[in-house]
Amino acid sequence: MTTTIGRRRIGAGLIAAATLLGTGAAVAPAAAEPPGPGDLPVVSPAPQEMTRTGRDVPLPARVELVVGDDTDPAARTALEETLLGHGVRSISSRDAGKDPRPGRAPVQIVLGDEARADVQDALDGVTVPDHDEAYAVHVDRGAGRLGTVALAGADAAGQFYAVQTLEQLLTDARGGTSVAGATVRDFPAMPLRGSIEGFYGEPWTHAERLDQLSFYGDVKANTYVYAPKDDPYHREKWREPYPADTFAQLTELVDAATANHVRFTFALSPGNSICYSSNADMAALEAKFQALYDVGVRAFSIPLDDIDYTSWACDSDQEAYGDPTPASAGKAQADFLTRVQQEWIETHEGAQPLQMVPTEYYNTTESPYKAALREMDEDVVVMWTGNDVVPQSISVDQAIEADTVFGGPTFLWDNYPVNDFGQSSGRLLLAPYDKREAGLSDHLAGLVSNPMNQASASKVAVFGMLDFAWNDRAYDADRSWTEAMRYLSGDDPEAVEALLAFGDLNHLAPSFGDPWQPQAPALAADLEDFWGHWESGDRQAALDGLRERAELIDSIPATLRDSDVDPEFLADAAPWLDANELWGDAFLATLDAAQADLDGDTDARDDLLAEAQESADAAAEVIVDPPDNRWGAAPVKLGDGVLDVFLEDLASTMRG
Repeated sequence: MTTTIGRRRIGAGLIAAATLLGTGAAVAPAAAEPPGPGDLPVVSPAPQEMTRTGRDVPLPARVELVVGDDTDPAARTALEETLLGHGVRSISSRDAGKDPRPGRAPVQIVLGDEARADVQDALDGVTVPDHDEAYAVHVDRGAGRLGTVALAGADAAGQFYAVQTLEQLLTDARGGTSVAGATVRDFPAMPLRGSIEGFYGEPWTHAERLDQLSFYGDVKANTYVYAPKDDPYHREKWREPYPADTFAQLTELVDAATANHVRFTFALSPGNSICYSSNADMAALEAKFQALYDVGVRAFSIPLDDIDYTSWACDSDQEAYGDPTPASAGKAQADFLTRVQQEWIETHEGAQPLQMVPTEYYNTTESPYKAALREMDEDVVVMWTGNDVVPQSISVDQAIEADTVFGGPTFLWDNYPVNDFGQSSGRLLLAPYDKREAGLSDHLAGLVSNPMNQASASKVAVFGMLDFAWNDRAYDADRSWTEAMRYLSGDDPEAVEALLAFGDLNHLAPSFGDPWQPQAPALAADLEDFWGHWESGDRQAALDGLRERAELIDSIPATLRDSDVDPEFLADAAPWLDANELWGDAFLATLDAAQADLDGDTDARDDLLAEAQESADAAAEVIVDPPDNRWGAAPVKLGDGVLDVFLEDLASTMRG
């Protein structure tokens, strides 16, 4: 059985079939089986309510789609693509209010606003939650093979999300495709959910951004903040208009975002050179914003992070605010941002409240700067990264403190899985989204991830972050991690297993202190079990028990490269897969050497140890080059501190 999310196929992800990594044992996904009466496919992000309320509805070759003037065009397009991708050959459309034609299709799908009479009839008493972006799905199998599927939204975005959920309720088996007999009532816990391209180093390419926007639509994100630090027209040349070719690409991104119900948020970062009291600088910012507004942008941000706030860029700021201090900088910023909010945002129809990033964005400590900043217009939304630039964890209590010190609910800029700082040199960050407390949705305006320079590889962590933002109280990091790998895998169970093992070898999440997620926890658990047997004298059992893990690790590169895994992910991961291939050789050769040692063949042992050392040395020389990251060409780090240490320790044990 399979199901899908978005336009990329993934496994059904029934909880019983989850790959259990981190328990010390590698368990392959269970064989695909049709769902039983009480089973439903996993839907990501996890819905607020989902129950089985009837039998599955077989999806025939011909369906009828009932639409109205209220039907969201993007939702309709996505629905038709989904149906055609699952074997439907004919979709007849009927306007709501018109009687069905004779010989109606066996299955009728009703798509539209919850208030429409025929949508309410199809919902059969099921209500759409009273919430922005809410939706309901109700699958009803009538007599024989007839069936009705209701897809209702509180608004256009809700309709679009209902379609994304329906796609995951489709199950493919030998008998064809069916719609799981489910009722879903759902809405997002956080108003703003998505990513901020806010890292240093090589910005994403245009193609990568388009792919990300499609991905965000698949997983019910509604926000993309364009803020690449190394785009000169975002930061250093902020006053200058974009060149025509670049602006054309931005326009295409805005259109793609709109098609996926993603709010393209244009950020301008003038803090290094702005004169807060200058009418000319205000006019330059307004002109830059107006150009983007004219092509459809309705959300804007002014990040003032990573700047010197103890000096002025002009004499008039000295005259207006006195000597440059954190307090006077806070006052200048508050005045300027209030002016942008009141004189520009509020005079432009449909513009969302202005967003900003404070210079002190990384803690909740009261300060003269924050006290001054609280005087700005209360509608301005403040971004905050938690109680560190790269926080170990984020708690509800910290969010409450942020509410207080910044004067209202903050918009969390979570610096994971960003890898643009020195501690992340040579790393691909593939651990699941974790250590953020359930209940944060009560105190945040939203949540965005700052991803890696490697766009497609970032999808693993971002998938989990968006799952958390949608329903933080139901978030399960392990389940979401598995579903993220299914999303990337193209519905290949072997690839899912390989991706999870590869993610384990790239699990370490660094910070500016200790790492906040450990390296290779599943491998480490297997190695602990190995040493337990080995040191108790049961060395054959130790070797036999570890060989499965070693063979899995060794097979990762070939499995992934021969699968339907997202090719852009494979391109991002290429240096790490190259190193993985060599470490896998070293791992198996070392175990073979230990087996030869147990068998008393010391010559074979020594030859195998030499072979293992050669592979390990070659693995250590694999370089990420040319790099996307600011840290430059760097040795690949993969399973470091776990796999390499184990191989050295086992070799030393054999040599006595």
